[in-house]
Amino acid sequence: MIKIITRYGQLLLAAMQQTVLLALCGLFFACILGIFFGILGVTKNKFCRAVNRVFVDCIRGVPMIVLAYFIYFGVPALVNSFTTGTKFTLSALQAGTICLALNCGAYMSEIIRAGIQSVDKGQMEAARSLGLPWWRSMYRVVMPQAIRTMIPSIINQFIITLKDTSILSIIGFPELVNTAKNVVANTFMTFETWAIVAVMYLVVIEILTVISRILERRLNRGRE
Repeated sequence: MIKIITRYGQLLLAAMQQTVLLALCGLFFACILGIFFGILGVTKNKFCRAVNRVFVDCIRGVPMIVLAYFIYFGVPALVNSFTTGTKFTLSALQAGTICLALNCGAYMSEIIRAGIQSVDKGQMEAARSLGLPWWRSMYRVVMPQAIRTMIPSIINQFIITLKDTSILSIIGFPELVNTAKNVVANTFMTFETWAIVAVMYLVVIEILTVISRILERRLNRGRE
């Protein structure tokens, strides 16, 4: 194990950084998708609510490994079938970010929808009675209150997304699991390598869990 740490420690740390970077990119775009579809899910318009349900059900109903293959291999193949002269491709980072954003975005939309619905309906009615339009009432009044209940769930979703990055080793992204496979192939030290990887994941996720608990305590204190 010492041999792996001294010889491949920097490589594994760099892979961990790539893993966190991919998770952050995915979460950033997932938040955008989550806010958009989450708000659609609480509107009175039946079509908007239907769009929300279709997006959430379709994405959550497809295994992430299938989604990764579809985006990395399927989408370029479809685009190239309609074009000539140029070959459209997606890098592993681009495909991985899209995959994580879609997968995480479907769950984020439900978190945001539930957070908005947890705010008393009287808040929206009071804002509308003051002459604010619906979107401004949502942005100025409802969302700031809903965020308090959402933050712990959002951090928990980030933890899940961070672990889901390991699936993207199948498309060749140089994250921690993919790098660990190369280390095992070079050293044949299977147990030691995967033990180190497990500890690295555990440390990062434990840090995020502690941050989540601290934020939750502070938010609960603010409500008292």
